[in-house]
Amino acid sequence: MTDTRPTEAAPIEEAEAFLAKHPDIAAFDLVLIDPNGIARGKIIRRHELLGLYRSGRHLPGSILGLDVTGEDVDETGLVWDDGDADRRAWPISGSLVELPWTSPKRGEVRVSLYELDGTRMDADPRHALSRQIEALDRIGMTPVMAFELEFYLLDAARDAYGRPQAARMPITGDLNHTNQVYSLDPLDNLQTFIAELYAHAEVQGLPVETMISEYAPGQYELTLRHRSSGLRAADDLIMLKRLVRGLAIRHGMRANFMAKPFAGCSGSGMHLHTSLTDKAGTNLMADTGDELAPLLLSAVAGLQKRLAESMLIFAPNINSWRRFGRNSYAPTAATWGRNNRSVAIRVPAGPAASRHIEHRTAGVDANPYLVAASVLAGMYEGIRDNLTPDAEATSYEAESDHVLPKDWAAAIARAAGSTFVRDALGEKMAHVFLALRQSEYDRFMAQVTAEEFDYFGNTI
Repeated sequence: MTDTRPTEAAPIEEAEAFLAKHPDIAAFDLVLIDPNGIARGKIIRRHELLGLYRSGRHLPGSILGLDVTGEDVDETGLVWDDGDADRRAWPISGSLVELPWTSPKRGEVRVSLYELDGTRMDADPRHALSRQIEALDRIGMTPVMAFELEFYLLDAARDAYGRPQAARMPITGDLNHTNQVYSLDPLDNLQTFIAELYAHAEVQGLPVETMISEYAPGQYELTLRHRSSGLRAADDLIMLKRLVRGLAIRHGMRANFMAKPFAGCSGSGMHLHTSLTDKAGTNLMADTGDELAPLLLSAVAGLQKRLAESMLIFAPNINSWRRFGRNSYAPTAATWGRNNRSVAIRVPAGPAASRHIEHRTAGVDANPYLVAASVLAGMYEGIRDNLTPDAEATSYEAESDHVLPKDWAAAIARAAGSTFVRDALGEKMAHVFLALRQSEYDRFMAQVTAEEFDYFGNTI
């Protein structure tokens, strides 16, 4: 069978221009994002790059059927059901960049997976987001999106009890044990790391903006400027995580992107900011006089209606569910409100012309492509059906008619029975995603932990 080049594949001229500009780069990370949000792939040599752009590159379909540890999950249907058949990886336009923190310096090219006939391989999460963007395009709307990234910087050495701890401050050598939210001192102590981060982000074309000391020792937040391409907004988040992780290692730290790495400290979210524009770039969610736009309210209503079914996408792992709790800045109900950080769906303050929705439910461990696909699908349904949201919430105590699952098992069951999830992600992507989550659930439930033995072993 002859491999067919998909129309979305990057042109070879991009690679030719990059190689001419960067004669010092001898190797490239070929990066594919799997359904877990993990970067997988291989390193190719300089002379192989043009071949990738000309003809693509075979990768096993099972690369999208791995759990977070890299183990095959046969229930995805991507392993032995089809003989672990190859698909074709093709480069994403605009994705060829330097990895400026590496030495010797490498480059990176991100790819998407396709069937050999050039059609999309539907278990690739980037394609799920493409489908939702195209659905909105058909009704004359374009999503403008940006993510926020919360994370921990941990010390390379553990504490005296073998537990992870916040990173030692590079300048003073101090270990921070207090909540320094919004403090400038931790940022000042990280000035070398931060300066390199901004410089490397600029080299990669990443629109990184504000950095904040967050609500726990060693926790920080980075914001990204909005993009008129939803795909590029999700790409930005993936690239920023790679940048933070790679740079942290080289500064004697470890970046942690768990949703809840410490029981007594704040969890890490991945908030998504979204508005919709028309073809001329006018914000369709801008206020109507002194009132919120009806289109924005309908979008909010769609998100409320489908939040419970989508919770597994926003909180995919057992650790994800430890993030949710009262007065924790992680939403526990399908509520919405203006200028209110206690809700799941927030309408931030700001100029009327920039009005948008901030979706606050996803943890930083979620896959940004699937998060964005689910959010856009919910907004689309609300707009299409002219839905009306619940009454606006003003506190954490507010409830919603749309009751959320209380734990990981309930979220898996809710998603498994959801036609919305299958529509939002596509049948194949939804099947693979659910198989991965169920496999992880079964794996964790089969373990007997030390905590269980300590709790029950001498008393029952």
